[in-house]
Amino acid sequence: MPRWGMAIDLGRCIGCRSCAVICKIHNALPPGTWWQRVETIGSKVHHTPVGRYPDFSEVYLPVPCQHCDNAPCVKVCPVGATWQREDGLVLIDFERCIGCRYCMTACPYGVRQFNWQNPDKNFKEAFKKLGYPQDWFADSSYRPGYPLEHRTKDGRLVFTPKRPRGVVEKCTFCVQYVDQGLPPACVRGCPGNARIFGDLNDPHSLISQVIKRRDVIRMREDLNTSPKVFYLLPEYKSYRGRIIYERVLKAFEGKVVNL
Repeated sequence: MPRWGMAIDLGRCIGCRSCAVICKIHNALPPGTWWQRVETIGSKVHHTPVGRYPDFSEVYLPVPCQHCDNAPCVKVCPVGATWQREDGLVLIDFERCIGCRYCMTACPYGVRQFNWQNPDKNFKEAFKKLGYPQDWFADSSYRPGYPLEHRTKDGRLVFTPKRPRGVVEKCTFCVQYVDQGLPPACVRGCPGNARIFGDLNDPHSLISQVIKRRDVIRMREDLNTSPKVFYLLPEYKSYRGRIIYERVLKAFEGKVVNL
């Protein structure tokens, strides 16, 4: 059984947010909803340098769902709508979610979002502003340009292009693609090849090899959530590498993970 994980090379990330955009497209996210966010470490505003001239710079931190092995969101869900599959993916059953938002409170990474409004209404208003014909947005389970709904082997609805109002949603590592043997959309769409997706249980997989030979850090190691998103630090010898290395360690308040 595979155990899926992701490695993100912070030395390659240029903060372009292509990962966020392609995620939004491939997962039919409604206006205002983002499963991926890219932060500028040390700054409250994206693409704003930190420091004083001439020693200011920008260091970017992509933050998807961490798909923790010891996921606090799974523990607090009262109806089992959030659960972890055998392959390590933390998923949400949209038909079982009651919208209590306990999982949002429990998640230390802030990667979950709640549908306060009907996403279809937001889509219709957006398409209307763009001048699409009224009959183009039919009231059906299929949305043109997006995959069909996807269920796990036991029938749980983990992806649908038409989410209902009152449910929580988040990054799924594109489970609808992973189950077809394909990598997540963000991995395929990164222009800097900063992301690696693969089987952590396979010692010969690229991700296993990379995290063994590189300096690696994970978010909030102090919480013992065991996230499966690994951040690769650049070589310390370069000027840019030192800035990224030091700023990330300071932001994470952690130590390099030796795997």
